[in-house]
Amino acid sequence: MPELTRRPDPEELLRRVQAEERRERRGRLKVFLGYAPRVGKSLRMFDEGRRRKERGEDVVVAAVQSDATPDIQAVLSQIENIPTLAERYAGHEYQVLDLATLFRRHPEYCLIDGLANSNPPGSRNPERWQDVENLLGRGIGVITAVNVQHIAERQEEVQRITGRRASHSVPEAFLIEADDIEVVDAPPEALLGRDGHTALDERQLAELRELALVLAANVVDRQLQSYLSSHGIAATWGVQERILVCLTPRSNAAPMLQSGRRNARRFHGALLAAYFEQENLSAADRIKLDANLALARELGADVHSLKGVDFVDSILTFASQQHITQVFLGHSQRDTSGLLRRSPVDRLIEEAADFDLRLFPHAEVE
Repeated sequence: MPELTRRPDPEELLRRVQAEERRERRGRLKVFLGYAPRVGKSLRMFDEGRRRKERGEDVVVAAVQSDATPDIQAVLSQIENIPTLAERYAGHEYQVLDLATLFRRHPEYCLIDGLANSNPPGSRNPERWQDVENLLGRGIGVITAVNVQHIAERQEEVQRITGRRASHSVPEAFLIEADDIEVVDAPPEALLGRDGHTALDERQLAELRELALVLAANVVDRQLQSYLSSHGIAATWGVQERILVCLTPRSNAAPMLQSGRRNARRFHGALLAAYFEQENLSAADRIKLDANLALARELGADVHSLKGVDFVDSILTFASQQHITQVFLGHSQRDTSGLLRRSPVDRLIEEAADFDLRLFPHAEVE
């Protein structure tokens, strides 16, 4: 049975100590993630601040959306407020965080709504989420809220579902760094027609809800991986399915990728595709490979290029680094039983201790 821990080398130990020091200096970040307008994420965020204040924590409100409901206003009346600064640029009024006052006041936590808002040109930071990074860097904790529609890397999926893209966004990497993420959930039917704000149907709401759950699972998975890495624990498992589709010019890519996407969605997992770089590919094979890679990207796979001298070693290394749980691989139907040397498929079957291997036969192309 393989050991799960190993003795770190001095450089790795130094990196761990430095990372731990950065975490100790940095403020904590909690994100309430919604999947549709009026799901209640802002109320949950401000109520969290109220409860923390009642427990004796130093909490201030740093940003409130202009359309705050009476329920939110009632909660806000119980918490110290540091108002945003109104600034006009090109006929548009912006509400900007008062960072100077927040730095001087230095509360334990700031409550910040409208995370995806932009700042006017000439501001300290172009985007509000970057202001939040400044606060965290000063050791000030932040509790904030955002809808999945405003996550930059999810814009194509959101547009496919709703037909619209958000004008402002937050990078997914920002959420990945959160210490805590909470999906504000509600049955899609409960949002239909609420206050006239939800112009989405039940199917669209259900798909957005699933998207938010997948995003939250990604954050939890990254947190787990970070913990394992910081404690010197080598493990390939995570909290979600991570499916890797291996592509070549001869792969029957469509069924592999479509099956991978179905499974990734079913289990709220991730779909990755990888190809092993080969020298001297013919023009015809390059065209086929490019078409397979284009299909992978179209179906939402995260595409990677693998380098090395051995295909199997590269797959095994990549699968370990990415915490892959399933590998989809095409293979020829040609009989190789008479060959003395093991095929790459044979080696993968023998050495795939930490993931499941699924084979997709394809006809041999001459």
